Amino acid sequence: MKLGLYTDSLGQMSLEEVLTTATELKLNCLEFGCANWSSSPHLDAEEMIENDLKRQSFLSEIKNCGLAISALNCSGNPLTPGQGGKQHDEGVRKTIKLASLMGVERVVMMSGCPGGPGDKNANWITSAWPPENRKILQWQWDTVLIPYWRDLVNYANKLGVYKLCLEMHSMQNVYNVETLLRLRESVGPTVGANFDPSHLLWMGADPLAAIRHLGDAIYHAHAKDTRIDPINCGINSRIETKGFGQIFERSWNYVTLGYGNDERWWCDFVIALRGVGYDDVLSIEHEDALMSPIEGIRKSVDLLNRVATHEPGAWNPLLD
Repeated sequence: MKLGLYTDSLGQMSLEEVLTTATELKLNCLEFGCANWSSSPHLDAEEMIENDLKRQSFLSEIKNCGLAISALNCSGNPLTPGQGGKQHDEGVRKTIKLASLMGVERVVMMSGCPGGPGDKNANWITSAWPPENRKILQWQWDTVLIPYWRDLVNYANKLGVYKLCLEMHSMQNVYNVETLLRLRESVGPTVGANFDPSHLLWMGADPLAAIRHLGDAIYHAHAKDTRIDPINCGINSRIETKGFGQIFERSWNYVTLGYGNDERWWCDFVIALRGVGYDDVLSIEHEDALMSPIEGIRKSVDLLNRVATHEPGAWNPLLD
């Protein structure tokens, strides 16, 4: 497997500083934020699209450091009602176009979540009751989500991009295995998963079981951990709306690798991925509020270096 980094985790650093850090940590890949919820701290997507020299210079700088680009990231909500959704859709399409021009095969993003008929804000339906919820959900999928994604897949394929990697995330129509596979079945295999275990963990799913069920639908993976606070969770459940700064009052928090699940669990994570044929990048995403980005990333790299496998297995099916 390869070790990578989502560079927004070091958004306070310049590109040159990020490349130096990645080289020192002996990383293999970088994932760059380009639009929407990313401030795009390390590249200007519009400039890269318009200026071939800028684009080639950027790619050369990455290559000269012995690094590759694992994906471009444009996570956001392109289906939210109003101008916000239109802006995010523009960011998505801009990122896909840049990926095509750069020869990057994967774009990491989210499915989007519309409102209901007439809503001015996104509406994430998580309960079958009251009865109107199911009607809203059906409208979201049939009227908005599936038509949007059919068009987006067609747009991406025309540009030669065949892997749109959806992060299963709250406040999105695709938030778990079942919803990802439902969308994939509706629009085709261009849609796959950016497998980030941290969101599934706080929602109560088992990421290891999810990996086995998704199989070859996993196109990219984030390495990010979640710690469940047993006391707060026991009192208030895992449904959490307190701000991320209220760390000791929340039921769960994103943490550095190993601070939510131990090294043994991360060994199982790597084994599960390899078991379904995923032998690619583990892109570290640092969102631990109690640890500096560079310390958290270093600790995450240390853990992954101990658990990740870097060479092909010795098993030969012809000998069975």
